[in-house]
Amino acid sequence: MVTAAQPLSPVPAAVPARRVPSVRHLGPNWYACVMGTAVVGTAGAGLPGHVPGLRTACTAVWALSLVLLAVLLVARSLHWLHHRDQARAQLLDAAAAPFYGCPAMALLAVAGGALTVGRDWTGTPAAVALAAVLFTAGTAVGLVSAVAVPYLMAVRHRIEPGQASPVWLLPLVAPMVSAAVGPLLVPHLPPGQPRETLLLACVAMFGVSLLATLVTLPVIFGRLLTGGPLPLALTPSLFLVLGPLGQSTTAVGKFAEVAPGAVPGPYAEGFGVLAVLYGVPVMGFALMWLCLAAAHVVRARRAGMGFSMTWWSFTFPVGTCVTGAEALARHTGLAAYDGLTVVLYAVLVTAWAVAAVQTARGLVSGALLAGPRPAPGAPRPATARTR
Repeated sequence: MVTAAQPLSPVPAAVPARRVPSVRHLGPNWYACVMGTAVVGTAGAGLPGHVPGLRTACTAVWALSLVLLAVLLVARSLHWLHHRDQARAQLLDAAAAPFYGCPAMALLAVAGGALTVGRDWTGTPAAVALAAVLFTAGTAVGLVSAVAVPYLMAVRHRIEPGQASPVWLLPLVAPMVSAAVGPLLVPHLPPGQPRETLLLACVAMFGVSLLATLVTLPVIFGRLLTGGPLPLALTPSLFLVLGPLGQSTTAVGKFAEVAPGAVPGPYAEGFGVLAVLYGVPVMGFALMWLCLAAAHVVRARRAGMGFSMTWWSFTFPVGTCVTGAEALARHTGLAAYDGLTVVLYAVLVTAWAVAAVQTARGLVSGALLAGPRPAPGAPRPATARTR
């Protein structure tokens, strides 16, 4: 209650919130823009054949992802500095907390692109240095997120059985991205212990993410079958399931390619076998899930699903399937996988273009950075009248 004796001046704590109001509602989900952009460049570099200008275009897209990453790191720093209440609220929100897996994957996606295409412009030494820094930071953040977010979900969040969502996979996939990017750094380390240590560390992170995904995915699939379709705005998140599938196939392919110079002969040969025996069935399941998710999206679109930031789910997960198919094409020599990579890459580029244009429009209009609106029919906040 406000009395006549009380001053009506704003409290000092509210001053920082007015300094940078545009970043108050900037959540960690925005890092998906970086992930989706970086994978367009990385995946395009591994396509079969030679298309004039394609590698230059992929490098330019990777450079764009690097710029987006730098801008988001600054914006999120301002968010934590001036809007800690909102940042804490996001951590304690069961719907928003899993997106804290995105910053790690954004760092790692740009790191992988630096060694794949970025070196064309920066030179190999600079690319290796940049990738090493981003890989180290992304791996550290990813491992913390993989533990901290499930812990918060268990002890702080109040989650009903029907609230299971593919978004839960985001913090669990981050170590798998490290597992797929780390092998790119292995040849740049001294032979012997350093190379073997990094490779086996990537294999360990592969196991962390894979086993965590295997215990979480049945909950998500069960919720989909017994609870009905997801809400319209969340329907694109079904594509997130493709992330651990495509990224794990990519990872085992990378293991096989760098193992001969990092581990003894028998183990190197074993990695080559694993790349095919693991990758082929997992890619098959990924294609099945892609069809299932696409059917749900078509249904949701017909029901009136509009654009939201969840549309970026159409990009990075599909990109991991492109790189996974590219790995299978290299290890099997089958033209069928070459064709699959081209088809999936066309889907990826189309999805990225649509999401990028819609996001740009939302930024220009200010709709994407605005605070959440009250639900239709919700009572307006009560106001007190003073005399």
